[in-house]
Amino acid sequence: MSELVGETVRAAPVSTSVGTVHVPVELTGADLDTFRAPDVTRERGGQSFVAAFVDNRLGIVGLGIVVAVTAFCFLGPLVYHSDQIHANILLTNRAPGRGHPLGTDANGFDILGRLMVGGQSALEISFAVALVATSFGTLWGAVSGFTGGVLDAIMMRIVDVVIAVPAIFLLIYLATVFRPTVPLLIIVLSLLSWLGPARLVRGETLSLRTREFVEAVRAAGGRSSRIVGRHIIPNTLGTISVNATFQVADAIIILATLSFLGFGLPPPAVSWGGMLSQGTTYLLDGYWWEVYPAGLIVMATVVAFNFVGDALRDSFDARLHER
Repeated sequence: MSELVGETVRAAPVSTSVGTVHVPVELTGADLDTFRAPDVTRERGGQSFVAAFVDNRLGIVGLGIVVAVTAFCFLGPLVYHSDQIHANILLTNRAPGRGHPLGTDANGFDILGRLMVGGQSALEISFAVALVATSFGTLWGAVSGFTGGVLDAIMMRIVDVVIAVPAIFLLIYLATVFRPTVPLLIIVLSLLSWLGPARLVRGETLSLRTREFVEAVRAAGGRSSRIVGRHIIPNTLGTISVNATFQVADAIIILATLSFLGFGLPPPAVSWGGMLSQGTTYLLDGYWWEVYPAGLIVMATVVAFNFVGDALRDSFDARLHER
């Protein structure tokens, strides 16, 4: 076996007709990276990936909606000013009209401004959850799949146990015990959302760890941490990025559900789910503008992220580019 000093290989075994001899070689950490298998994007070229994404019309529509909703929520309040803190009973349940394009709610708050402010918290929490959950799940799945054996079994049994816990009931319980805040929601949702990425990346890792480039790095003396960090994880970026978009959509739905049930961010915080919950009380009275705008923006945002995820998955699929 090669004798290593740090990441430099002093000698490498070479088979000959008279046996195995060790030929002196010098491989540094940079040399070990030459064994990395070219990722899918490189094999096809950057233009090929972009072209595949652009050819997916639903993906382009979804990306356009995501950009529009993000600009609406974060840039809209800079142009359209509305008071979302002090209620005004003189403006209660006004229909859409001059001064209030989408009308007002039962507390006199402007619906359009409320959609903007509510979307900020929804997108901030959802993006943060997707980032944290995907990062942790990727590392967990890569280590589990690459290590194998007893450690792999233990790590995946932990995933099975956590995934068996009904998420919505756990979230409701925590919301009744603790006061919901943005950091708390991010932490709790991330702890429940990393399981999917962990399973997906583990499956990819089980396939990648037997590939020739991994065996070559092993033979050259590459450490397990380097193989996972520099070779395994980069070659799962397709799966990771696709899953991250679905994580954002799932987080938006969960947040809206919690707020609809009354377990979201407490007032004066604004949420799309809270708007839906309050609006349904007055829907039979004909105040449709208190329900439909919030429901439509939740549906459009979730569907848009799913469209983007599907387009990314198709673009990363190498089989679609085989000729």
